[in-house]
Amino acid sequence: MINLLIAPARESGCEDLDALTEVIQSATEQQRSPIDDVLDSDIVDEEPYLKGLAHKTSMEWIESIPDFTEVESLRSVCGPGVALAHRLLPMTLEGAGDAQSLVLLTYDPLNLIARQSATQQIQLPIIWKMASRRRIHEALRKLYGVGADTFEQILEGRDLDYDNLESSDEANIIDDDEDEEASVVKFVNQIIREALLQTATDIHVEPLHDNLRIRYRIDGLLVDVTVPDNIKALQSSVIARLKIMSHLDIAERRLPQDGRINLQFEGATIDVRVATVPTVEGESVSLRLLNQEKFTVSRLGMESFVLERIEKLLKLSNGIVLITGPTGSGKSTSLYSFLSEVNSPDTRIVTIEDPVENKLPGVMQIAVKSDIGLTFASGLRSILRADPNIVMIGEIRDLETAEIAIRASLTGHLVFSTLHTNDALGGISRLTDMGVEPFLVSASVRAFLAQRLVRRLCPGCKKPHELSPEQREELEIPDHINGQCYDAAGCDKCRGTGFKGRLAIYEVALITEPMQDLIVKGADMKDLLNQAYNDGYVPMREYGWHKVLSGDTTLEEVISVTSSELV
Repeated sequence: MINLLIAPARESGCEDLDALTEVIQSATEQQRSPIDDVLDSDIVDEEPYLKGLAHKTSMEWIESIPDFTEVESLRSVCGPGVALAHRLLPMTLEGAGDAQSLVLLTYDPLNLIARQSATQQIQLPIIWKMASRRRIHEALRKLYGVGADTFEQILEGRDLDYDNLESSDEANIIDDDEDEEASVVKFVNQIIREALLQTATDIHVEPLHDNLRIRYRIDGLLVDVTVPDNIKALQSSVIARLKIMSHLDIAERRLPQDGRINLQFEGATIDVRVATVPTVEGESVSLRLLNQEKFTVSRLGMESFVLERIEKLLKLSNGIVLITGPTGSGKSTSLYSFLSEVNSPDTRIVTIEDPVENKLPGVMQIAVKSDIGLTFASGLRSILRADPNIVMIGEIRDLETAEIAIRASLTGHLVFSTLHTNDALGGISRLTDMGVEPFLVSASVRAFLAQRLVRRLCPGCKKPHELSPEQREELEIPDHINGQCYDAAGCDKCRGTGFKGRLAIYEVALITEPMQDLIVKGADMKDLLNQAYNDGYVPMREYGWHKVLSGDTTLEEVISVTSSELV
């Protein structure tokens, strides 16, 4: 068998056959099929290797799995128990009547236990074919839904009460332990695990009249998750389990509640913010998944002309730097990155946030608790008596907070905060509309930074796209911005979307001396914009063109988030 497994690796260009041999021998000694170990080792390239193995075992290779047209029939012939336990995918039914056969896909032709189990539980003749592990896993999720095997076992013979929904103060470990007893706990873990694997930022559990809808937010877009049929039967138990994990009151279903969950996933710590909202169909639960990642300015991927300005702002000893943008535009990530950049043993940084989204080593972070009187304004007053060098305010929401922030900046503190405005210069009118005197804005604010998030092109499948001179002129792309434009295509690695991850696009408006004079005089937006251009201001859409022509995102993405900008 070792020779059978080594041959396709050699033919596909594997450079470490000795390491591969050790992996195969180890699995063989433990009497299990070595295919998963070989693929998990990253010694071989999955698709060429499996394709070569299919050739060696005389099995037909399926390059791409078509969309399912016989979903109910496939589920009835091959239930989730055998399919998900052994990762076998029923692809289609061939023939009719007594001559009907099931085409069953596997990526492991050596797994005799899986073959035996399928033969015993499937009542039709089986036609075995091979496909890649990645494609089979993705198709299984689409066909059966997340946690379908666990769901089926729960419904077969388990009371849906809260006896097995206990929680503890320890971190919840989200793993893929197949030996774990089927329960609501495992089902919920599978939902969260799948979201983490797909790099989702949010999970929404939404009760509908005849269904329990689960959606993930991936790269800024909501994606429906395939769930098992009749999942409505588990609605109360799933929601109760999530509330217990986040230490909320499961008996209180009439009022909104907020909580947190501490997860461990593949060695990483995941902090989850949980919010419940009562609806007419039951409680809706939203989970925000926050990776405890390392924040650095370099990870923001700023263009050099913006990065130079940011680096100068971070060296200031006093003043206010405001980041503007709508909810979900990445303002918090930028703030944490800036704080991480200036964090040093000789600098005291204190923040007040609602809530604290990520924990920064060495930074004193305070969470707003309005119910006991700890607001942004009251907390900020206390912070200023605690000898800080740098202060971060989660958001300036009212005049009182704005005035205290200004007082802090005028007394020698560097202050970072956020505002909700459409563009950088809109921050000026936003502060004056709150009631801040124009002379205080000009004296305290050093810069406004506006940002939006766009989807990043998948590097594995993006396709070149040529821009004609007419298109460049119509889009007002300056002549000095050159490069190659790309379109989204779609592949297995990006779930067919053509995008993988997100990046921020920025604009920075510095409050220079001429700009300060205009603010004090109450100049209109046109005059402020003209002065900003004189100071080197680059509008967000033009910044976006740099990212388009460097192959990071598409024209459509930039236009969609900057269509209302001044360009």
